[in-house]
Amino acid sequence: MRNERIGDYLVNQGLITDEQLKQVLAAQKESNGTKKFGDVVVELGFMSEVNFAKALAGNLRVQYVDLDNIEINTEAVQKVPEALARKHTLIAINVQGKRLTVATNDPVNFIALEDIKVSTGMDTMPVLATTSAINKAIGKNYSMQNVDSVVGELAAMNNDLGTMEDEESKDRVESAPIVKLATTIIENSYRADATDIHIEPFKTYTRIRIRVNGDLVELMNISSAVHSALTTRLKLISGMNIAEKRIPQDGRFTQVVDGTTLDVRVSSLPMVSGEKIVIRILSTGQIALRKITDLGMSDYNYQLFESMLRVPQGVILVTGPTGSGKTTTLYAALGEIAKPNVNVVTVEDPVEKNIDGINQCQVNQKAGMTFAAALRSILRQDPDVVMVGEMRDSETADIGIRAAITGHLVLSTLHTNDAASTVVRLVDMGVAPYMVATSLIGVIAQRLVKVLCAECKTPRMSTPEENELMGVNQSIQIYEPCGCPACNNTGYKGRTAIHEIIHCSANVRSIIAANGSKEEIESAAKANGTKLLRDNVSELVQAGMTSITELIRTTYTV
Repeated sequence: MRNERIGDYLVNQGLITDEQLKQVLAAQKESNGTKKFGDVVVELGFMSEVNFAKALAGNLRVQYVDLDNIEINTEAVQKVPEALARKHTLIAINVQGKRLTVATNDPVNFIALEDIKVSTGMDTMPVLATTSAINKAIGKNYSMQNVDSVVGELAAMNNDLGTMEDEESKDRVESAPIVKLATTIIENSYRADATDIHIEPFKTYTRIRIRVNGDLVELMNISSAVHSALTTRLKLISGMNIAEKRIPQDGRFTQVVDGTTLDVRVSSLPMVSGEKIVIRILSTGQIALRKITDLGMSDYNYQLFESMLRVPQGVILVTGPTGSGKTTTLYAALGEIAKPNVNVVTVEDPVEKNIDGINQCQVNQKAGMTFAAALRSILRQDPDVVMVGEMRDSETADIGIRAAITGHLVLSTLHTNDAASTVVRLVDMGVAPYMVATSLIGVIAQRLVKVLCAECKTPRMSTPEENELMGVNQSIQIYEPCGCPACNNTGYKGRTAIHEIIHCSANVRSIIAANGSKEEIESAAKANGTKLLRDNVSELVQAGMTSITELIRTTYTV
């Protein structure tokens, strides 16, 4: 192996500059040796984790492997105990005779390789992978083994579970198998990029489904005898009353998965065969806030949005159905606006992400801390920018609009189908049309559409009906989902947002003030250059990013 230091190697390869190398070494020195060189390079944003790993592999002359896209040998994984794999951040990926291939983030850590050799009695061959990919692979491969063993242990306990009293069940539920099962369900769901987990009781079994990319996918079925113990465990850790099974309850807890702290919301609802539990997984502030450039907006919409955020006072509304990414857009806008010389106050229910430097206030209905009450108090707190989680009632809408007229910038969300109907909805809520006209800066309507997997999407020519939907004159090449291991055979990988932005120009204002209809507002906005949701998703279909099925699912109207 070459003795050239990794920093010099990166500079010689033109991957970082001399100036950047100095910054990395200075930051590493500040950490007193607690951070590795690679961690600092990635943290400062000079290189991505994958690019650094590839460069390190080139420098050390070892093979780089992408753990997300290779088949890991289960027999090899089982050779190395989980505790040892986690201790040294490595995972065995293949076995041939007496040779074990081990993916590690530090191929020159001979102590770790010697530990594996002693534990397995086999020769080890190191290959290089990123730390996050190794942690994910450890969680995925060992936890799937855990599920089988946990379900087996639970089956043995089944006879006892049915006869327990509440206090006794509290003690028994703390026992290892149930704790492991609850933890494993959340870990596996997070690794599958799920947003929600549904634990649904039926007469003879309990079905567990997870929502990935907006669709529910079955994770596993477990015995109905285990259901009561599992719900008790989840209610216990989320601070609910385990003795009360007749009314809906809400709670929350945090769990660390692969080094990321998750904020987990739990909701229970009594059903015929027991309590249904729905768990929402939210990543906490540890995951960086998105910038407004990362929201997937087209260049035209991005410029409109940016110009709206420069207006010093008024109301900006983000609308769309539940789970369409409204909060992400609002937080990105706040990140853009929040400067040391600006006082930003938010009122949310609940606070979904803690943002440094922003005053966030949580709604508490029981204590009388409603959106309206909080908003009234906030206006006495000398704010420059106010963010209201949701305009749920006429009182909140009225105070928000008045705050905008008195010189504040107000950001909020509303549940409507498109941008033009938002204005009509505000008037319906009792806000005078002239006040809406004078205070509204603009409205952003958005939806999330699934992105086609780049590995397996298949091309075809569009039909006349599809041309009509996309608003094009002739058949063009579009893509269909297919399904491969990279996208878990779904055909899609991730989601992006589509937007429709109405900027309140002079002619739009006059229509609002005259109590104009949704259609009048929409046609005036289109004359100003507003691109509707259908136009936006149509562009994505033509660019091969999404499918015609997604266009119909998100924007179809009768």
